[in-house]
Amino acid sequence: MGGVGLEAYLIVGAILFVCGVVCMATKRNAIGVLMGVELVLNGANINFVAFSRFTPLGLDGQSFALFVVVLAAAEAAVALAIALNFYNNHTTIDVDRGNELHG
Repeated sequence: MGGVGLEAYLIVGAILFVCGVVCMATKRNAIGVLMGVELVLNGANINFVAFSRFTPLGLDGQSFALFVVVLAAAEAAVALAIALNFYNNHTTIDVDRGNELHG
């Protein structure tokens, strides 16, 4: 029974992680940056679950992945609230305009 090995999951996780980092680095839109953060977190989740499946960690990796999903949901809610408030004040969500926020 030859299934998919650990390397394949790690490659998919690394591709998601790199795509997320590139998205965070190149996007000027706050929503695009948030999508990049979500890709990075999903890449980490794939690695957590793959290591829990292919190593004797048991359920630990899946528990970490569940915690990361909850953390990502809370982060998305707070970040969208900040983006909406920023849009109400500046009529744009261009992150380059954020330099006006420092006090």
